[in-house]
Amino acid sequence: QLQLVQSGGGLVQPGGSLRLSCAASGGNLENYAVGWFRQGPGKEREGIAGISSIDDKLYYEDSVKGRFTISRDNAKNTVYLEMKSLKPEDTGTYYCAADLNAWVLTPQVARYWGQGTLVTVSF
Repeated sequence: QLQLVQSGGGLVQPGGSLRLSCAASGGNLENYAVGWFRQGPGKEREGIAGISSIDDKLYYEDSVKGRFTISRDNAKNTVYLEMKSLKPEDTGTYYCAADLNAWVLTPQVARYWGQGTLVTVSF
């Protein structure tokens, strides 16, 4: 069974950068669609970036487009979320998720989840 372990996150000042990692075991992550989700304080979990299982097409939610980059490193069985020009409204718990569907952009379609990592953007 696929297991996802996240790393990265922490406290960063506005305008700063962070990289989140989502490392898989128990399966070959390149065969899965992977999504990154963000849950802000008092908000629902929302999909902000995704990479397709079919042809590695990419998706970004409007609020992160141009600032965040999702990528795969198949040799490391890992998917990354590179975050730049961070804003206070990016604060929240970030989750990676994977499934054998073509896309994982909503929580309902994700079968496998990372443990979550907190990102705080503040002075």
